[in-house]
Amino acid sequence: MNYFITAIGTDSGKSLFSAIICEALEADYWKPIQAGFPRDTDYVGGLLSNLKSDLIPEKYVLNTPASPHYAAEIDGVSLEAQDFNIPKTDNEHLIIEGAGGVLVPINEREFVIDFPQQWEMPVVLVANLYLGSINHTLLTVNELKRRGVGVKGIVFNGPSNPASEDIILKYSGYACLLRIKDEKEINHSIVRKYAAELKKNL
Repeated sequence: MNYFITAIGTDSGKSLFSAIICEALEADYWKPIQAGFPRDTDYVGGLLSNLKSDLIPEKYVLNTPASPHYAAEIDGVSLEAQDFNIPKTDNEHLIIEGAGGVLVPINEREFVIDFPQQWEMPVVLVANLYLGSINHTLLTVNELKRRGVGVKGIVFNGPSNPASEDIILKYSGYACLLRIKDEKEINHSIVRKYAAELKKNL
């Protein structure tokens, strides 16, 4: 099974969750566009314990830590969604991590969410909880529903807020796949712990 990992914004926890789900499924990992350094592929790879997951090189590594459409412009690169194809892999599971949130532009017409939409691939939505995150999460949910993108479920990352989580789950109708606590340290053991928990909900 292939999953596209997206989020309500930048730094919501997509890469951490990508490592967790790759560990749970022993899946391969691919980030189509990397804008800026350090590379998320290196971060994910550094958290995996299993020996089956392969890290597939990015199609584009852009130098500027910015929106892909702007980082590509600086590097003199043209990004078009139709030019991206799902990599062939012998693994039955592939995890693809998007850049930023669903409406991060890759050019003047297309957005990150166009990738799973054109590939007809279910997404997992990662949401971190902060003042204003209900609004940001539900706006993201509305866009996913408007586009008819399939959603496997939602992951909450960071300090728990049951009131926020409950209203998000009620309005979206999505299943909660995992709650990632505000861990003091992220390491192999933590990733394996959450991977075991996640397996029960996939």
